[in-house]
Amino acid sequence: MKHGLRRLVALLTGVELAIACLATALIFVLILFQAAQRYLPVPQIIWAGELSQFGLIWLTFVAAGVLVTRNGHIAIQLIDNVPGALVARAVQTLAMALVAVISAAFTWACWELVHSAGFLTSPALRLPMSWVYALVLVGLVSATVRAAVGAVQIAWFGPPPPDHAGLHDELGPGALPAPAGPLAARAESEGPR
Repeated sequence: MKHGLRRLVALLTGVELAIACLATALIFVLILFQAAQRYLPVPQIIWAGELSQFGLIWLTFVAAGVLVTRNGHIAIQLIDNVPGALVARAVQTLAMALVAVISAAFTWACWELVHSAGFLTSPALRLPMSWVYALVLVGLVSATVRAAVGAVQIAWFGPPPPDHAGLHDELGPGALPAPAGPLAARAESEGPR
């Protein structure tokens, strides 16, 4: 059961990252093409700017869930460094729970957009706006679920280690490089405790 769940999470993470990579490539190619068509004698394509904007929206929201899992969002980690594991656990649990609640509120609002914007189309592509919002909804659902699971995991097991948070589970033991610097040298000279 646990192994199957890990595979499912890894598969969903791979799909989200693949969509984010495709959106990044789409943005790059379309912006480059828009710059080139200003100076080259090629026909103007009016939908390139619109599609690159949609790509940026998709990239932002589809990657949000993965970043929640990998602790990749911008954060102020002032409280994480205070002495006392209980304080850090409480603050990180509260922060992750707030992310889950806010993501759930955005998910509900996006769900309403998907259902109410079915008759709207984009100006240049004539793409139904509900399709545009559908990928945003997928990313928000992912962020909500991952933040809720993260809040429970932090409350139950404590905060993840600050370096390489989340990578150990995905890569497996022994896949991360050994720590470097003066503290690592001191730990090696002292030996095991």
